[in-house]
Amino acid sequence: MGKDDLQDAPLQQFLVVDVQGALDELIAREDTNGDSHITIEDRGPKALSLGTLASGGYQRIRVHGQRAASNMLQELTSALERGDRASIIDGAVLRENALGRIQRYISERFWVSLSRRLDGDVIEHAVQDTKIPGWDGTPVIYVPQSATKQLAYYNAIAAQRPSLGLHVVPLPAVMTTDAYRDILKRPGILALDTEEVVVDAATGATEARAVPFVVPGGRFNEFFGWDSYFMGLGLLQDCRFDLIAGVLRNWVFEIQHYGLIPNANRSYLMLRSQPPFLTDLATRLYAATKDADEPGARELLHLCLQAAIKEYHRVWTCAPRLDQSTGLSKYCPVGGFEIPREVEPGHFDNVLRPYAAKYGLTIEEFTAKFNAGGVSEPTLDAYLQHDRAVRESGHDTSSRLDGRAADLAITDLNFCLYKYETDIATAMERVFSGRLEIGDAFRLPSSDADADPATWRLRAERRRAAVDQYLWDEARGSYFDYNVVTKEQITSESVTCLWALWCGIASPHQAELVVSRALPAYEYRGGLATSSAASCAAAAAASGSTTHGHQWDYPYGWAPHQMLAWHGLARYGYTATAARLAYRWLYTVLKVFVDYNGAVCEKYDVTRVKDPHKVYAEYGNQGVEFVGYPREGFGWTNASFVYGLTFLTPYMRRALTVCAPYDSLKANHEGNTRAERTIDSVDQGLENAHEKGSLPQDSHHSQTLPN
Repeated sequence: MGKDDLQDAPLQQFLVVDVQGALDELIAREDTNGDSHITIEDRGPKALSLGTLASGGYQRIRVHGQRAASNMLQELTSALERGDRASIIDGAVLRENALGRIQRYISERFWVSLSRRLDGDVIEHAVQDTKIPGWDGTPVIYVPQSATKQLAYYNAIAAQRPSLGLHVVPLPAVMTTDAYRDILKRPGILALDTEEVVVDAATGATEARAVPFVVPGGRFNEFFGWDSYFMGLGLLQDCRFDLIAGVLRNWVFEIQHYGLIPNANRSYLMLRSQPPFLTDLATRLYAATKDADEPGARELLHLCLQAAIKEYHRVWTCAPRLDQSTGLSKYCPVGGFEIPREVEPGHFDNVLRPYAAKYGLTIEEFTAKFNAGGVSEPTLDAYLQHDRAVRESGHDTSSRLDGRAADLAITDLNFCLYKYETDIATAMERVFSGRLEIGDAFRLPSSDADADPATWRLRAERRRAAVDQYLWDEARGSYFDYNVVTKEQITSESVTCLWALWCGIASPHQAELVVSRALPAYEYRGGLATSSAASCAAAAAASGSTTHGHQWDYPYGWAPHQMLAWHGLARYGYTATAARLAYRWLYTVLKVFVDYNGAVCEKYDVTRVKDPHKVYAEYGNQGVEFVGYPREGFGWTNASFVYGLTFLTPYMRRALTVCAPYDSLKANHEGNTRAERTIDSVDQGLENAHEKGSLPQDSHHSQTLPN
């Protein structure tokens, strides 16, 4: 054909006679840095010579470009894994537009790879835990004594498959300190729910099966709390209602049998929780399935509301998490004493070194002695309680929370609880005819009052008043955490102020101030940063640090903050602002996907232009370690992409298809000078805000790009 690319023949098919040989040749020529990827950093020729299928491979076409070479690597690696010795490659796949490709990967590949059931086929894989140094690999599953069906199920697996070496350990009915220390000596997975499924329609015979769930990916190979919520938002977009229902049922099981939704279903994480999102996901699933052929939609919502009410009372609005003086809640896990083991090596060395020296021990020796209860150090105990609270918040770690988390009435937690209160009231009114029946498994002394939506409306209004009194700052136009010990707001700025719009607690006036005054401190070309640069700099100066050591600080952006911000802004009518922020984030994710061989990562540096996935804080990034092609992406980032698309205008979607940066939209949007002026003013305002600390107004009435 005499062509150097496939632009004129995108539907051409190519024959690869020897998949292994072609893959070896491609890697040798193009993967110059040896990382099993073909990226913009490789120095190869980025050129392919492909034989056409129609000619039996005789006629060859030259194809140029990093994207085509990377896609070829991905296709050949996948073919090899399938066991194909030869393969047919579509030219359309090599030139597949990036937006369609990432959507296809997420829906067809990533969700499948991240799905789990704790059954006999996968339990050996599920118990693997690379976060624990020195783990001996013994598969242990802890099952509550009260969960008799699950005990029987896992004992049967252990008996039927002795090669697994599975240890099924009943949890004690009462968790004492000594019992918990014994559990910590044998790290294991916590059992989740099972269900009875019909295996013979003629006879009605059933068998037990583990309820499905999803994992974040990378080093996180277990059922996490808030990760599952954000993945659920993406799963809704892809109509994976079965997985969302599984997440909800497993949360209910955890509340029933562990007393809370654990940080994750690992034995060493069972005493702390994570930000609560049960009611929001349950009501979203109900809204999506109530008119469809999804059996039990109302029954599942009923179950979730009962569990959420129990969690509300037994976890979040009682001591030690409830601060009586303000009526607001804190992250403050009950129990626990061990130095966290799931961190990267050396994470606590600077903290532990003085204590180890005091006893004439190495850090490793002191850690072992402290964890066994052999030494008492009240100051270290207090530090670790704050550290556990940081981890319960999900923001581990953050300079905003360091050394004080357990003393803070935190904005984000109280926004989540306000959402619980209003969600429960609304569901009672609209779905359950004004009163919720609470079954014996969930009954509490307060259940009669809890069944009335008026109770929840009153609780929500009381929380709103407390939030306005203690967490709102009118002058700064934002929400701040309140230290219940020092009786003052802290000054650290956090993008979680935008959660006030997500949950609906902000008045229209407060929302306007948050958008005009607070938002510019977090917005960058790659999306929203977790904290402001000023707060991060102040924390670094106070600690004497010169690096960005906390992964939940500026300049890093995370999917949860983007997703809640988009929803909140749209809820209050700032739809164009939501679209702009969604586009910035989606472009960042898509750019890395295209330039770096399909990588979809846990977090991004929203200030970096070329390689925003290069984040080295703490344990580094996830979603970047794979051979040939990505299998998982990263859970909540996958979700943020498909969810974020719903906030874009059709014009923005078209621009994203060609991977156009947001700043170029004005140049490509022909004939609309008003849109160009608006984008110019927004970008200039951002530059002024970051460089001078000013707070430009951001009028949401004039930012909509025409469809």
